[in-house]
Amino acid sequence: MQRLRTFLDHHCNNPALVSVIEGLMVACKDIAYKVQLGSLAGVLGSAEQDNIQGERQKKMDVIANDLIKYSLQTMQPVKGMASEEEADPVACNPDGEFLVLFDPLDGSSNIDVNVTVGTIFSILQSNPGDDPTHESTYLQHGREQIAAGYVLYGPSTLLVLSTGNGTHMFTLDPRVGEFYLQRESVKIPATTKEFAINMSNQRFWLPEMQKYVGDLLRGEEGPLGKRFNMRWIASMVAEIHRILTRGGIFMYPYDSREPNKPGKLRLMYEGNPMSMLVEQAGGKASTAYDDIMDVEPTSIHQRVSVVMGSADEVDTVVRYHAS
Repeated sequence: MQRLRTFLDHHCNNPALVSVIEGLMVACKDIAYKVQLGSLAGVLGSAEQDNIQGERQKKMDVIANDLIKYSLQTMQPVKGMASEEEADPVACNPDGEFLVLFDPLDGSSNIDVNVTVGTIFSILQSNPGDDPTHESTYLQHGREQIAAGYVLYGPSTLLVLSTGNGTHMFTLDPRVGEFYLQRESVKIPATTKEFAINMSNQRFWLPEMQKYVGDLLRGEEGPLGKRFNMRWIASMVAEIHRILTRGGIFMYPYDSREPNKPGKLRLMYEGNPMSMLVEQAGGKASTAYDDIMDVEPTSIHQRVSVVMGSADEVDTVVRYHAS
């Protein structure tokens, strides 16, 4: 089996980028260990404080954020970082060449019930003279990402990574503390009979999304002509991992509860990195109108509608919204 470092040395021509990815994995191994210990490590339950998004943090949100921050601050190539859990970017090394954005613990509402959670990250190139404390420094299109990935903390700990040359899966062997390549150049099937969406929000969706999901539920008798199964885990890393493994479509669309917000998920910490992984695996990622990675970023905490997964089904959703 090929170790992560060996794989990166063969597939990535940037030693500094390799060192950043490896440094991130050190923090993620620590997170995996604490998640696996659960209540034995005292990491479950609420932190009794809200993050910048106005969401109540879990203890493990704070712990994961601190572990990743500490790891990034010690890396020479990292100029600055931005976290979903913090209001402002943080400067690291003034001579660094990379910016790292991350969601330290996606799906953390599930952690107390022992359901899969994960860490999502995006790596951007920094330009000379950029101020890593300024939000504008990080506002690059998703297509400018030089690497993206997530670490999934489930029955096994998995790294899913792209440096622009396909999407690849690695499994952590806890006996030796190393990630090993398990699936190279993952491909998402273009067609699917499986969808994931939070049906409790249905009455708030746009009419186009309501019609599409209604047609999904009509099965063979409906205009889509096939029976679909629904899945919903309420953890984006788990939903996207299932799609990368066997296909499907994941949707978190715009709804009318907060009209000033175009969606719930964050463009820079979730939408862009997951879109890179999906597109590199042959899938598609859209807002239901435009490719997510073409969205103009205006804030590091900007929200976006998400429709991603099997290419043919994403195209179908886009057609519904174009009609």
